[in-house]
Amino acid sequence: MNYKLYSLFFRTIHGKYEETDEAASYRIERKGSTLYFFFEKSSGALDWKNNLDFPAKPYKKMGELWFCHRGFLRVFSAVEEKILPEIVREDVKKIIISGYSHGAALALLCHEFCVFHRPDLKDKIFGFGFGCPRVVWGMLKKSVKKRFENFTVVRCKNDLVTHLPPALFLFRHVGKTVQIGKDLKVGMIDAHRQESYLRALQSEKGGTEWTY
Repeated sequence: MNYKLYSLFFRTIHGKYEETDEAASYRIERKGSTLYFFFEKSSGALDWKNNLDFPAKPYKKMGELWFCHRGFLRVFSAVEEKILPEIVREDVKKIIISGYSHGAALALLCHEFCVFHRPDLKDKIFGFGFGCPRVVWGMLKKSVKKRFENFTVVRCKNDLVTHLPPALFLFRHVGKTVQIGKDLKVGMIDAHRQESYLRALQSEKGGTEWTY
């Protein structure tokens, strides 16, 4: 078992979350100089409305123009001002971000947000998206693409959600992708369930690309 990744996912699916008006369910934790952000899976009709609102929208706030999933950007925009004061604290020396499903998409946007606002911590910011949908649209400039170098998409077997929105619409994954659960006897829909991720993470051996 990869204890770190299993433990991170367990913490992601448990615990109390705060919710914004746009249904961004998030949690902030501190452990010494390490800051943690957690984002919850879809939990209501508004979440699903945003999940399915996937035409690309320009993201202009981060200095260089790039495009991403409109619904996820709307949700994450509601939490930016709440998390920024924590990100810029001088006593924060490391940031870990984790999300599952809908929350994984928010974790990806949060990862980029953290790297942009704390370039001094670029190599100490790690993001993990368990069952992460595609968020970024089109090609990225190298300078923007670099912001996602330490973001990892964790995909259980052939998880359907990790293939949405379809690549046909020019949405793409960024960062690294780690495949788990290859031996699980589940279909694309069941592969997305949290039980499947827990089983897969319990059976996998740790890899250097998963350390943080």
